[in-house]
Amino acid sequence: MELNYALLFKALSDDNRLKILELLIQGETCGCTLIDKLTIKQPTLSYHLKTLTDAGITTAYKDGNWVKHHVDKEKIDKMIEFLINLKNMETTCKS
Repeated sequence: MELNYALLFKALSDDNRLKILELLIQGETCGCTLIDKLTIKQPTLSYHLKTLTDAGITTAYKDGNWVKHHVDKEKIDKMIEFLINLKNMETTCKS
């Protein structure tokens, strides 16, 4: 199955989502921990977490009363691989 790279990169096109990703890459956690480290309100955090999860960059699961979020590092690896392949493409147009 081909990944929707446009959707993945669009999900990373927001400063708040990048900050959230930086925090989550350090280890899974719940929104209550993230909100203490960010300058956004809880509804905004929920929106950004949903955007990242819908794109497949993060996943979430319920652990008792908490919802834990973590980064799908394999998805990040595929995005990096896509960019490396893009960078290394041969030029087919000759000027």
